[in-house]
Amino acid sequence: MVQVRAVTVVLATTALLVTAGCSSGGRPGPAGPGTSAGAKSTAPHSSAQSATAEATPPAKGSVKVLRTVTEDLDTPWGLAPLAGGGLLVSSRDKGTITLIDEKTGRKTLLGEVPGVAPAGEGGLLGIALSPDYASDHMVYAYLTTASDNRIVRMLYDERRPSGEQLGAPDTIFKGIPKGLIHNGGRIAFGPDRMLYAGAGETGDRGLAQDKKSLAGKILRMTPEGEPAPGNPFPDSVVYSYGHRNVQGLAWDDKQRLWASEFGQDTWDELNQIKPGDNYGWPVVEGIGHDSRYHDPIVQWHTDEASPSGIAYAEGSLWMAALKGQRLWRVPLNGTEASAAPEAFLTGRYGRLRTVVSAGGDRLWLTTSETDGRGTPVKGDDRLLELEVK
Repeated sequence: MVQVRAVTVVLATTALLVTAGCSSGGRPGPAGPGTSAGAKSTAPHSSAQSATAEATPPAKGSVKVLRTVTEDLDTPWGLAPLAGGGLLVSSRDKGTITLIDEKTGRKTLLGEVPGVAPAGEGGLLGIALSPDYASDHMVYAYLTTASDNRIVRMLYDERRPSGEQLGAPDTIFKGIPKGLIHNGGRIAFGPDRMLYAGAGETGDRGLAQDKKSLAGKILRMTPEGEPAPGNPFPDSVVYSYGHRNVQGLAWDDKQRLWASEFGQDTWDELNQIKPGDNYGWPVVEGIGHDSRYHDPIVQWHTDEASPSGIAYAEGSLWMAALKGQRLWRVPLNGTEASAAPEAFLTGRYGRLRTVVSAGGDRLWLTTSETDGRGTPVKGDDRLLELEVK
């Protein structure tokens, strides 16, 4: 069990270890070498890209909860905003997808996804819209079945009655190992129009280092489920490996991919993803200073994070924390953190699962109190609209 609550940040312009204690009002805790017991001395890891040419956001930001959009969600996991208005949300345990009217909070059931076998951390997880959604109306979903984790796509026909608006699922990719824990589950289309998926190592640690296994990886594929052009390993969807349980994927304004990752007992991670790189698990957890492995940009003790979704807005990455029950802001300068992370909403809404850009300085955020590890009360779970800086 981790007793020390500390955050280690690698800065692009210094060789200092900065530690920030948890804060409820967005104010970082004491900083400086040796401030927190148990913090490790570290030097910045190398980056091929210079951060100095890019604009840097302010060291301190802010979060304002504008409103609760809707309540009484059941194990919400994936979240996909529609260009014409409305948001789709998946229920991990019910295996359903629901449309939320972002103006009124009204919920409309689209339908239940066949084949979902919820158990432990598995079920209906991430969802994403086709890059050609305006013309094909396809919704992609990552789900746990009785035998594996897989990715399907379904036609969303809003003209059909409520509960019958999802077409039969077409499986585009299957065979991702499943487990009671560490199923990954986040999917997202990148700026390159390819589909990316975070796959957990299912608790079988060795699978993360096995490039022939799909577990403990970030996968990259075409919308049809084939290995994407330019992938680092021939005829493989594996994009990066050595991951424990990736549940957050996001791109910054320079089209660089970032991922959040659960540690075991010591360090949770925020990683900048390079194709073909090895991120160390289970040999290394957190910053390892080993040239064989790609070090994280930021690491947190697990009781302050246990990260799930991430989003990019206003020059910073925003990371939803489950066990940590807070929203982390990581200001960026290129491929490094430009200042100590800040914690917001600490303990205010419980476990936080998914955060998605709503455009400009707005974010959508869902809570995760009904996932079996929270303490749900009336109204949980909920969808919030935030204003961030």
